[in-house]
Amino acid sequence: MRFFTRCATGGLLGLLFAIATALPAAAQGPAASTGALTGTVLDSASRQPVPYATVVLLPPAPNDKPITGVAADDQGKFSLTKLAAGAFRLRASYVGYGTRTRAVVVGAGLTDVGALRLRATAQALGEAVIIGSKPVVEVRPDRLVYNADQDVSNAGGTAADVLRKAPLLAVDGDGNVKMRGSANFKVLVNNKPSPTLARNLAEALKSIPADQIKSVEIITTPPAKYDGEGTAGIINIVLKKGVEQGLNGRVGLSSGNRNTNFNSVLNFRKGKVGFSSSLNAGAWYNPGQSSTERLGYAGTGAPDTLRQSSANRNRGGWGYGTVGLDYDPAEHHSFSLAGSVNGYGGYTTHDLVNRYTAPDAGQNQLFTRATKNVFSGLNVEGTGTYTRTFAQARKEWSVLAQYAYNPGTFGYDFDQFTNSGVALDGSRADYRERNRGRTPGHEFTAQTDFTQPLGDKKTLEVGLKAIFRRTGSVASVDTLFPARAPGFAQSLRRATDFSYAQNVQAVYGIYSFGLGPKLTASLGGRVERTALTADFRTSSSGFERSYNTLLPNGNARYAFSDATSLRLAYSRRITRPFIDYLNPFVDRSDAKNISYGNPALDPELTDSYELSYNTTVKAVTLNASASVRHTGNAIESVRFSTLNPTAPLPIGVLPDASVTVQTFANVAANTFYQFNLYGSAKPLAQWDLSGGPDVQYIVRRSPALNTERRGFTAGLNLNTAYKFDKGLTVQSFVNGSLASVEIQGRGPASLYYSFGVKKDLWDKKADLTLNVANPFNDYWTFRSNTTTTFFDERSDYRAYQRSFRLSFGYRFGQAQQGRQRKSINNDDTKGGASKQGG
Repeated sequence: MRFFTRCATGGLLGLLFAIATALPAAAQGPAASTGALTGTVLDSASRQPVPYATVVLLPPAPNDKPITGVAADDQGKFSLTKLAAGAFRLRASYVGYGTRTRAVVVGAGLTDVGALRLRATAQALGEAVIIGSKPVVEVRPDRLVYNADQDVSNAGGTAADVLRKAPLLAVDGDGNVKMRGSANFKVLVNNKPSPTLARNLAEALKSIPADQIKSVEIITTPPAKYDGEGTAGIINIVLKKGVEQGLNGRVGLSSGNRNTNFNSVLNFRKGKVGFSSSLNAGAWYNPGQSSTERLGYAGTGAPDTLRQSSANRNRGGWGYGTVGLDYDPAEHHSFSLAGSVNGYGGYTTHDLVNRYTAPDAGQNQLFTRATKNVFSGLNVEGTGTYTRTFAQARKEWSVLAQYAYNPGTFGYDFDQFTNSGVALDGSRADYRERNRGRTPGHEFTAQTDFTQPLGDKKTLEVGLKAIFRRTGSVASVDTLFPARAPGFAQSLRRATDFSYAQNVQAVYGIYSFGLGPKLTASLGGRVERTALTADFRTSSSGFERSYNTLLPNGNARYAFSDATSLRLAYSRRITRPFIDYLNPFVDRSDAKNISYGNPALDPELTDSYELSYNTTVKAVTLNASASVRHTGNAIESVRFSTLNPTAPLPIGVLPDASVTVQTFANVAANTFYQFNLYGSAKPLAQWDLSGGPDVQYIVRRSPALNTERRGFTAGLNLNTAYKFDKGLTVQSFVNGSLASVEIQGRGPASLYYSFGVKKDLWDKKADLTLNVANPFNDYWTFRSNTTTTFFDERSDYRAYQRSFRLSFGYRFGQAQQGRQRKSINNDDTKGGASKQGG
């Protein structure tokens, strides 16, 4: 058995050696150096690019002393310039692949040598093929890549477990994700959107098995080819692909005290046709406890006090399936069809005890609500793609179309028991209420992209895109006072019937060019037109509006050497609110904290500036970046007392000192000053270590709320793994963050750590993995506070994070990765990443 470490470090080290040995040859004298070679390094089986492969120019055989060399970029493309005319040999290599050498002739101008195809050097073991391992974290010039398939502690988990360990990301006790301290980002799956993720990210991430995730890419300054959504950047979840030839598959079973799941994959490819599929199902259980204490200052005397406490039980299940078909009728033509079904559903139960004490004892209240919240989501997608490549390297044209059907449901049932500190039998409830709602959704997308090389180091990229969305909310509320009526009656004034249409058309262009041998740059821009239509049928009202948005961006990269570079980037991003933020349904499941959406929200515009430094020295790779992000009209989750005369109270909500309302509004100007340091190293051949700190200084200003808040926050992410002999691997991870500054208070601090042990079995056809999370503390308390003129509130939520999980997986057939297909990227709406912007 042989293992190969396929990482950028190996390629860069080889390149540095090649350049060092080439210096004497370069110093011999200035021959006519007007020639140039360009080409692409590809995997011979999958035809995927081999990023950062080493390409060197050699004299005729038998002399193997390199003349010059270069590292390919992240798309496998390379260029050698200032070459003397004559006959030479071109050699490409990369750790984990064999070497490919080709005879070339350098002329007076640019010569395109086409593709250099490298064969993977994995060895077959019966039915299985071992490809080797990458580092857990790769630092690339434009992104950080967390290779989840190399992290043994992910076995048997979900996408939420994976994102928790990725650099620059944090996941709280409720499963809400933040990127660089912000909840305003976009999540893609295989470079395309998932409407289910947009609706409710925290729940939908539970339905993607960690065993099917290849990597997570964190892109902080996306270029113009991406939709303009996500001020903090883009998180791209890359799923594992099928084989290039033959049959392969995997089945796995995992069980623990927090989740249980079954996952399976079956792939096949023969000749020009490839097939891939997966079928997965699982269930989760997450308990928690919450407590809140609120002091109100509405009166002239002593403050009134509200104390709430509850024990929460969150249960649910999910099913996830995919199918894909690829067909390559000729060398430069490929078609693909892909479909997926992603569904989840669950419920949360809690007995919420409410104790309200007022200066006037006659206003005191004590009651308990036994509540069950229910939810579900479904996403059915179909995508078709045609890709046309050309003999000229880097030239490509693609056409894509996608349809998605994405309905969701929500609701609650509660029984209220007045003058009781515990929940009683349902027959003793003095008030009962039930709500059911649905959010229908349809989405159609069409997109075309074209890339045209314009000589050495010059490329033009252009594209068109159109997205048509239809969504809304239909909800009803039934109430029952057992002492007054025998059955439920519909509350017509609290019903919601709301439809919403959003059409987005976009055009973009990117021009990439070189300014000398070390400096490269790109300038791009995107123009997006948005048309909105809303119809509130319950109130016979609505609106129509449209606007155009220019989103420029650009970057410049200076390469001090093949291993060290400095990059400066700028981008303007837009954030359009989606259904979670717009839904006007008034949620009264918590009588003292009412919430609703705001259909009149305007989009956010954010300017981002980033300076990053990347270097690789032997087995150490380092990325340091400083950035500034400013949003002038940020969408924030805001809380008001119903006694506040400026509070936007929904219909039917009356002023009450014990009640607050929560909604979304464009009320702030936010600036994030941020420094990130992230690195990966191999202190020993069997030992991988990666991680680093994230420090932010946040300034939030809101004239509408008459407040300004500023302060520091920081986080730390560390991951380490050691590979012993006989197929035994151990791994540990820790992520922690300090409290963050919010527009009306402070967000919670967090801590999460885990340990994993993996043992390969049956000649690596199977593996057994044990994972333990937070073994030394039963729970972590997420503490937050809200401060306004009318009240101060402190909330504690105990998330029971101590968990264990035992997983078994079996692989059969070939395990070679297939090609990455083009996909649609709808990343233009502010969705369910969390309940607030940032």
